[in-house]
Amino acid sequence: MRVRITTSIVAGLLAGVVFGILMQMMTAPTPDGGAMPMMGMVAQVVRSNDLAIGWLYHLFNSAVIGAIFGWLLGARVQTMSAGLAWGLLYGFAWWILGGQILMPVLLGMSAFATLITPAMLPVAVGSLMGHLIYGLILGVAFVWLTRQYTAALAAQRGTR
Repeated sequence: MRVRITTSIVAGLLAGVVFGILMQMMTAPTPDGGAMPMMGMVAQVVRSNDLAIGWLYHLFNSAVIGAIFGWLLGARVQTMSAGLAWGLLYGFAWWILGGQILMPVLLGMSAFATLITPAMLPVAVGSLMGHLIYGLILGVAFVWLTRQYTAALAAQRGTR
């Protein structure tokens, strides 16, 4: 179990970096009619306007969400195809829970605000794409890292 959690944390961080880069490039409308990087919205969840704080919070969440993946699904994710499938499903689930419920509520909006506010619809689509990419990378990286660890452990045992 410890190996699954550790490898899924690392996989979550790898996926989180890619998702974070996407969020840094995507913009969201502001109440005053301007635009801000989506990573700025992440920073606002923890009451900051500093993008570095947004990144730290995002990577923390990426590691925790990765750990949950390993804990819940790690035993089922043994092949690359399973990693892709479960990762995609997991990313979609977190788009609903995190992107459509938790984040809007923590920012003082209603749940599903990005889907019901026309100006925010591009944010919803960008968030969906980011969460799906996160899930795909998480699933594949989890399988790859688990295989690397298992091979290294077997090689170590073989040399003793």
